[in-house]
Amino acid sequence: MQQGRKMRVLTLRKQYSEGGASSSQSQTDETMAYTLPSKRPKLFVRGKDDYLPGNIVEIEIHNFMTYSHLVSKPGPRLNLVIGPNGTGKSSLVCAIALGLAGEPQLLGRASSIGDYVKRGEESGWINISLRGNREGEIITITRKMDRQNKSEWQLNGRLVPKREILDIVHKFNVQVGNLTQFLPQDRVCEFAKLSPIQLLEETEKAVGDQELSGQHRTLIEKSRDLKRLEITVRQNEETLSQLSAQNAEQERDVERVRQRQQLLQKAESMKKKLPWLKYDLRKNQYVEAKEKERAAKHKRDEIARLIAEQKIPIEEKKQQKLKLEASCKKLNSNISSNDNKRREIIQNENQLSVQVRAKASEIEEVKKREESRQERIARAKDDLAAAEAELAKLPFYEPPKEEIECLGAQIRDIEFSSNEKRSVKREMGYKLDQERSTLQRCISRLKDIENTNIRLLQALKVSGVRHIFEAVEWVKTHSNDLKKRVYGPVLVEVNVSNRSHTAYLEGHVPNYIWKSFITQDSNDRDLLVKNLKSFDIPVLNYTGNRQMWNEPQPVTDAMRNLGITSRLDEVFEAPSAVKEVLISQAALDHSFIGSEETNRRADDANKLGVMDLWTPENHYRWSLSRYGGHSSASVSSVQGSRLFASTVDMTEVNELSNKRRACELNIGKLDDDVKSISSEQRHLEDEAAKLHRKREEIINNMKLERRRRQEMDNRIDQRRRKLESMENEEDLETTISRLTDLIGRLNVQRFKRAIEMKDLLIVAVSLKRHFAQEQLAAVEVDMKIRDMERELREPEKQGIQAQQELERCKDELEQCRRHLQSAKAAAESVAKLNPELQQAFLEMPETVEELEAAMQDCVAQANAVMFLNHNVLEDYERRCEQIRNLKFKVEGDRLALNKVLAEVNSLKETWLPTLRSHVMRINETFGRNFQEMAVAGEVALDEHGMDFDKYGILIKVKFRQTGQLQVLSAHHQSGGERSVSTILYLVSLQDLTHCPFRVVDEINQGMDPINERNMFQQLVRAASQPNTPQCFLLTPKLLPDLEYTEACSILNIMNGPWIDKTSKVWSSGSNWGTITERLSQQS
Repeated sequence: MQQGRKMRVLTLRKQYSEGGASSSQSQTDETMAYTLPSKRPKLFVRGKDDYLPGNIVEIEIHNFMTYSHLVSKPGPRLNLVIGPNGTGKSSLVCAIALGLAGEPQLLGRASSIGDYVKRGEESGWINISLRGNREGEIITITRKMDRQNKSEWQLNGRLVPKREILDIVHKFNVQVGNLTQFLPQDRVCEFAKLSPIQLLEETEKAVGDQELSGQHRTLIEKSRDLKRLEITVRQNEETLSQLSAQNAEQERDVERVRQRQQLLQKAESMKKKLPWLKYDLRKNQYVEAKEKERAAKHKRDEIARLIAEQKIPIEEKKQQKLKLEASCKKLNSNISSNDNKRREIIQNENQLSVQVRAKASEIEEVKKREESRQERIARAKDDLAAAEAELAKLPFYEPPKEEIECLGAQIRDIEFSSNEKRSVKREMGYKLDQERSTLQRCISRLKDIENTNIRLLQALKVSGVRHIFEAVEWVKTHSNDLKKRVYGPVLVEVNVSNRSHTAYLEGHVPNYIWKSFITQDSNDRDLLVKNLKSFDIPVLNYTGNRQMWNEPQPVTDAMRNLGITSRLDEVFEAPSAVKEVLISQAALDHSFIGSEETNRRADDANKLGVMDLWTPENHYRWSLSRYGGHSSASVSSVQGSRLFASTVDMTEVNELSNKRRACELNIGKLDDDVKSISSEQRHLEDEAAKLHRKREEIINNMKLERRRRQEMDNRIDQRRRKLESMENEEDLETTISRLTDLIGRLNVQRFKRAIEMKDLLIVAVSLKRHFAQEQLAAVEVDMKIRDMERELREPEKQGIQAQQELERCKDELEQCRRHLQSAKAAAESVAKLNPELQQAFLEMPETVEELEAAMQDCVAQANAVMFLNHNVLEDYERRCEQIRNLKFKVEGDRLALNKVLAEVNSLKETWLPTLRSHVMRINETFGRNFQEMAVAGEVALDEHGMDFDKYGILIKVKFRQTGQLQVLSAHHQSGGERSVSTILYLVSLQDLTHCPFRVVDEINQGMDPINERNMFQQLVRAASQPNTPQCFLLTPKLLPDLEYTEACSILNIMNGPWIDKTSKVWSSGSNWGTITERLSQQS
């Protein structure tokens, strides 16, 4: 570098995180990018800022690939991006491509945009600032991306669709997919694989505007159309000549066929008239049938009129008959009502008569009953005296009250003791139910925990331990063969109370430990190793020796202030043997758990001696270098727990087991006590039952004696009341007087009923006389109606015959109408009448027989015409139609062919000279550049006449004086020679290109020093030209003592543990000498 040149300094802190299945070591580096712009002459075409429209003014990326944040301002001409491999040079290339609406597939790295977000981050963004058409105008394109492969586009800070970004990119002719403009590291090898045709397409896009490439595509399309039209015209002309020759050979046969067809057409015309003649016959029949139907209808109507006139007096007589019948019906109803009333009077009189006879009989009965009453009174007095004497003879009974009271006291004492036993038994039963309920809950909870263990074992199986269930079953089956308890798998023995800590524990402990079994005896270990080897299950032996362990680091107050809450060995519970094995194998007592605050201040944790730290988001590990003594850290994101879907609390398991055993003992003891108390209670209940039966016997005897005396009292009382009733009965004279008065009143009612019967009989005789008169009048009217109806039967018979005749005429008319329609339809199906056809029919015979004879004559004459090919006329006419169509098509195709040919020649005269001029200029620059490198090369246009899709560019080079020029390919040149040819070809495009910038990534790889130095000088010289585009050249190294001009800017990317001090010195912007002096002073 030249001393005294000013430099702009940009510092970037970048963090790398790499890890794999066997190692999680990584390194934290700091990266700086230095931009060294050079002073350039103020060219008029570039303006005061020295930038061309579309040049990249600034690149800013955030959380993109290896960068956390970077702001870079490249120069307007040649930008050399230098740095060792893996420092992030190609990340800038990816940022330019993706930020200018390029697709990830173009870069050859990843297929989705989310893969370009920095590891450990969810989103990132790219800012590309382009120089506008006017000085001072800056166009800023922003692309935001996230892990879900979503992109958001902004143009000068406002949200826009991707289409507007593409419009801006196309406006400046930026082609990130064109290898001559944009050659990333992963696609350098593709450039040499380009065919001449593909190289021409890429070159047209690079050196010409859109019109040149578009003209080529148009020429390709039109040349294909031209070939297709030429082939079509040639084929159609050949077909046309063949068809014409065939028709000329068959003209005589065609004339004979036409003569025969004329005869057949004449016969066919006659055949058309035949159904119309039949139609005329049917029409005449229809007219006759219609006339018959009209006459029958007139006759029917006359007869109907006569019948209607004769029915009028009959209807009047019928009305008179109806009135007489109504009068008779009313009289008959009154007669029936009179009969009912008389029947009721007779029935009432019969009832009164029965009552009179009953009362008379009752008087006789009373007289007879008075004689027996005195005898019954005497018998009743004797019965009463006998009952009183029997009552007086009953002995006196004294109830045993003292014995009953004594038995009651004994029963109460026994029942009190029994109730006490029953109460005690009830309390014991309640306690027994409680114990059984507790036992059931313990058993249910233990089953749930066992199901939890099954889920943990299933998680191990899903993670790859296929035979874990078989291993657990084997250990359970052979538990009697083991000397000490065997724990495992370890995952089942561990219980983490805080679910958030399961991810830390699972991520810290190696996977093989979770599926391991832990023995406490070496013989048990050997037995398990031998039998579990086929299951691929590890076995660890716990010896109980803790003397060799280091004391765990305590959680200090400073750590708690930082957010560290505990060590990893304190967040779970397990049997002592399991816990000590986990601590010894995974160093859990030296790993700490922190919070979100700890995550933000992770660097301070290392200062407190923490070498392993878990936070909700990240896992930090620090290690000390054996050589420099400096600390390096690795960071990985915390993954969710897969195995600890559900854990088991072993303390709870032990408590539940102890509680279960206690419940079972208590239940057995309570069962024995309940049985003893039940036996005592049954003995007391038996004693009480005996006393109850004895007392019941005494009480029953008392009740029996009391009931006997009560029955005697009731019998005496009953006989006394019966005697009093007999003495109080009514005397004979009073009863006879009462019954005689009642008979007199009944006879008065019978007399009234007789008077009513007389009146009703008088009314009944009058009604029957009137009814007979009305009925005789109705019979007389009915006979007159029958005589009149008998006279009407003959006209009605004539009317029926007339109606039947009318129906027959209608059926005949309908049949004629259907025949007429069928004949018309048949005739129209053969030929519809029109003036021409009617005129032709007039020239034909008028009868069916004559017409059929004429038709037979025409057919016979037609059959007399002989020819071999029956389809000759159809073939002839079909070929004539084909000839007409082909002539028309050939004329159209010739016009289209001439038009396309003219368009191709016109477009070719515009496109080909321009392309030749560009290729010639490229060839001059390419050959001159190769001569300066002591080799030879040329660029030639491979022309193929009108086959524009075969046009291509041939790059021919030779790198030895004795050799011949050969086309550039992977078969003839080495990788370094292809790189030299490629970069020189790209340099040759500088003066012609219309793109704002070009990117070439590590093109100098594989070059020898001489070619690399010459190549660099060519690039510097090309960048110094007035209107050459901005160029980005990425390389891991540069040769010493290269010549730089004002057109060069350098972006130097470095990383390492000592960058921090150097970046502070560079930030002052001093020259090389000052920086070297300050660095030596600080050291």
